[in-house]
Amino acid sequence: MSRSDQDIANPSLDWIVEQAIMLALKGIRFGSVEIIIHDSKVVQIERNEKKRKEKKRKEKKRKDTL
Repeated sequence: MSRSDQDIANPSLDWIVEQAIMLALKGIRFGSVEIIIHDSKVVQIERNEKKRKEKKRKEKKRKDTL
């Protein structure tokens, strides 16, 4: 069976790859998703997410004058 015949025989494999890519993208705010392809096939999906520490603003103390 040739590679194209295998693809036609197993269409759910494409759906699984699409879902894996969507899962890698879900909820990412800063970072990247890398898809590794060999021989026209997705063989690896890498997700690199950067976590950013939120900076808290310092509130200036206000002196009330009476």
